[in-house]
Amino acid sequence: MTGLTEQEVKQLVNRYIGVDSGYLGDFSYRTHTDFYPEYCGIYDIFPDELEGTTRARFIKILLQQSPDRQAKILRGVLDKYPANTEARLAFKPRVEDWIRQLDGIPVVASAMPVESMSAVVRQALIDAENLIKTSGPASAIDRVHTALHGHLNELCLDAKISLPDRPTLQVAMKRLRENHPKLKPSGQRADEVSRVLYSMATTLDALTTLRNNASPAHPNDALLSEHEAILAINAARTIFAYIDSKVRP
Repeated sequence: MTGLTEQEVKQLVNRYIGVDSGYLGDFSYRTHTDFYPEYCGIYDIFPDELEGTTRARFIKILLQQSPDRQAKILRGVLDKYPANTEARLAFKPRVEDWIRQLDGIPVVASAMPVESMSAVVRQALIDAENLIKTSGPASAIDRVHTALHGHLNELCLDAKISLPDRPTLQVAMKRLRENHPKLKPSGQRADEVSRVLYSMATTLDALTTLRNNASPAHPNDALLSEHEAILAINAARTIFAYIDSKVRP
């Protein structure tokens, strides 16, 4: 499931929560604002910045969220509004099914911005997280690419590995892989580990192509679908995490 549709969100609103004169359930403007941190564990949604009734604000907010955050909000709805009527009891299995489907899109955890990273890399990681939440994963590919590219450049610089002027992501990876002592595979199955490491270069080449031709980094006509964009982001994050864990002190 790529995310709730507008029809599904309106079904949740009308068939489960309930609406009266534009007000959603028993929400006031204040309790709607408190709902996201109190019931969903989400702290960066601010309904007061939007126009309209609580119903209109809730629908807009829910549609803007990434699948994992939509699942959190649905759980919050079930927590705040127990199935204590026949209508809710009948509709609750559908909400639970949506939650299971939304949870089915796996996402590799992002690297945490730390002080030792450059300001550019830290900001790119933060921007990527925000874009995934607000605009979808296709919009975040450019920032993930920038974070990985900048980080590999930094690691080469720290290890005194020479780079050409304005090195590409692939070049930075190749220089780091070939010259950093901590990236020389050793131990059990070193040959297979080496093959995995070398295959990362192909992954980075594809990531750059996707960033240039299927993301909002440039005025492209068609963007990646959600599942394919998540695949690209997961691949970049996996490489980021592996390299960082091997090379950082």
